[in-house]
Amino acid sequence: MKLWVGLGNPGAKYARNRHNIGFMALDRIAADHGFAPWRAKFHGEIAEGRLGPEKILLLKPQTFMNLSGQSVRAAVDFHKLDPTDITVFHDEIDLAPGKLRLKAGGGHAGHNGLRSIHDHLGPHYDRVRLGVGHPGRKEAVPGYVLHDFGKADQVWLDDLLHGLSDGATALAGGDGARFLNAVALRVNPPRSGGGRDGTGSRTDAPPPQTPPVAIRQPAEAPPDARQEEDARSLLQRLADRFR
Repeated sequence: MKLWVGLGNPGAKYARNRHNIGFMALDRIAADHGFAPWRAKFHGEIAEGRLGPEKILLLKPQTFMNLSGQSVRAAVDFHKLDPTDITVFHDEIDLAPGKLRLKAGGGHAGHNGLRSIHDHLGPHYDRVRLGVGHPGRKEAVPGYVLHDFGKADQVWLDDLLHGLSDGATALAGGDGARFLNAVALRVNPPRSGGGRDGTGSRTDAPPPQTPPVAIRQPAEAPPDARQEEDARSLLQRLADRFR
């Protein structure tokens, strides 16, 4: 069994906060892959299911962010898991919105949820770092992450969450490169022929062609008319000689 932990704060008040993107990630995966309904356990909410051959336990701690480690430790102790069986999905202010990185072990970089897990289990677990951007000033970070995603964020956020779900089976199987590729295909899909640009116009439309211009030639006189005209010209020249 593997334990996937999404970090966030419980309650409707925080549901759309940037800090709750970890919860959002697990909700998307559970819904798309037919996991069992969420139920209360380990000071959190859990859902069980399979991704390929791997049995996965999803956990959303309900202890509030600063005490996330309590919930994670309870699940680890009950299932006798090793910290290397854990993957934590969390918001990352040091990555641009929509960017994603995988990380094995390391520090908590001041993230309170990771700090709590470090305190209970140490640093030797995997992370899926989900970029939410930085407000630009250190003192503005708490208010920024505890604020809802804006309307302008909804497109990339939806693509990112669906990408995580698309690649979830690869991640469970330990194929990080394939997982990252699945996310990239959602967030930055390749442009294909026959598509449309930002204005709605087709990108493969041929350039307009100038219609052919008909060049009018002077009308040619019928043969009989030309012969009659030549005969008159000859008689006129003879008459002029004998005047």
